[in-house]
Amino acid sequence: IYWGNELEIDERRITWRRVMDMNDRALRDMVISLGGVSNGFARQTGFDITVASEVMAILCLAADLADLERRLGDIVVAYRRDKSPIHCRDIGAEGAMAVLLKDAMQPNLVQTLENNPAFVHGGPFANIAHGCNSVVATQTALGLADYVVTEAGFGADLGAEKFFNIKCRKAGLTPSVAVIVATVRAMKMNGGVAKADLGAENVEAVQKGCPNLGRHIENVKSFGVPVVVAINHFHSDTDAEVTAVKDYVASLGAEAILCRHWAEGSKGVTDLATRVAELADGDHSQFAPLYSDDMPLFEKIQTIARRIYRAEDVLADAKIRNQLKEWEAAGYGALPVCMAKTQYSFSTDPGLRGAPVNHSVPIREVRLSAGAGFIVVICGEIMTMPGLPRKPAAQSIRFNESGLIEGLF
Repeated sequence: IYWGNELEIDERRITWRRVMDMNDRALRDMVISLGGVSNGFARQTGFDITVASEVMAILCLAADLADLERRLGDIVVAYRRDKSPIHCRDIGAEGAMAVLLKDAMQPNLVQTLENNPAFVHGGPFANIAHGCNSVVATQTALGLADYVVTEAGFGADLGAEKFFNIKCRKAGLTPSVAVIVATVRAMKMNGGVAKADLGAENVEAVQKGCPNLGRHIENVKSFGVPVVVAINHFHSDTDAEVTAVKDYVASLGAEAILCRHWAEGSKGVTDLATRVAELADGDHSQFAPLYSDDMPLFEKIQTIARRIYRAEDVLADAKIRNQLKEWEAAGYGALPVCMAKTQYSFSTDPGLRGAPVNHSVPIREVRLSAGAGFIVVICGEIMTMPGLPRKPAAQSIRFNESGLIEGLF
C-alpha cells in the first residue's frame, strides 16, 4: 500500500492480523500506523495469539512442503474495493514463508519417561482453532507403529469434533477407537462443587455431574467410532466416586477404566491400552463426519450447535449470514467450519456446567481461513487474544536460594 498500492488493496478490508505468543488484551483491537505519512496508512486491526493463527493451522494440516507453500499462498490477506480477494501469493510472500517454516515442518521426536517415542508437533488450541497436532506427525507415526494415539485438545465438543470433522476429513484418516479422558474432579465440578472443595468425597455431586461425560460419549459415538472412557486417577478420588463414574458409563453401553499412569507409569494404564487395542483390532469403527461437504455453511454451523452442543438455535445477524453466502458464491462453500467457543461448557456461557440443552449459540464473527481450508466461527465472548488473569503465573516464577528456577509448574 505504501509503495503505490498496485494491487488496489482496500485499506478498510485488510483481513490479515498479526500474532504473538503472549496474552495481551490491549492488542485485541487497535489502530496502527499513526504518526505521519512515513508510517503508512492508519487503520484498525488487532493481534491474535499464535496458536489461533492461520499459519499454525496450515502447518498442522499441510501434507508436505509443496502443500505448505500452496496453502500459504491461498491465505486471503485483503480485498479490493470490488470485494475481489487478494491472496498471500499476490504479494509474493508465500515462498519466503514456506522457507521459514521448512524446519518447523519436521515433527519433533521426543520420548516418554519409559523411553517410548512420541511426536510433539503443532499447537493450535481447540477452543479458538482446530486443536489437533500435525497431519505430518500422525501420518509418520502410522508408518512406524502398529497403534498410534493422537490427542485432540480440550473437551470432546471442541477437540474431538474438529479432529473428526476437519483433520480426518482433510487427511483421509479413519480412527478406530476414541478414548475420552475424564476425572472424578471434573464430574464433581459439573455437579456444582466449587474448585476449592473438589478434594472432599462427594458421590452425589459425581453422579450429578456425570451427564456431562454422558454427553461427550454420545457425541463421539455419533461419528460411528467406538468409545472407551479413561478415568484419570487423582490421589483424592475415593473408591465410591470411581464406582459411580464406572456405573454411569456402563449404563450408556460403554466402559470406563481407572488409569493410574501419573503415579505408576505404563503399569497403571495397561488395562486401558489392552482394551483400546482390542477395540482397534476388532474393526468396529464406522466413522463418518457429522456433515457433508456440500451442506451450506450456516447449516454446518447449525448441525454442530444442535447435535454436539444441544443448542436450540444459532443466533447470527444478517451481516454474518450474508458473509457466509458470499463465501459460498466465491467457491468456499465446501469448507468445514471451525467453532471458536469456551471450553468450559457445551454452551457459550462458561458458567453453565453439566449438560445444558435448548440454549442459544450467538455468533459474533466469522473468518475465512482459505489456506487452512475452513471457516472460523467465533461464538459468544471467546477471544482469539487472551488476557492475563488477576494473578498471572509469572508472579510465582523466580530463582530460589540455590539459583534454581521454581514456580514453572
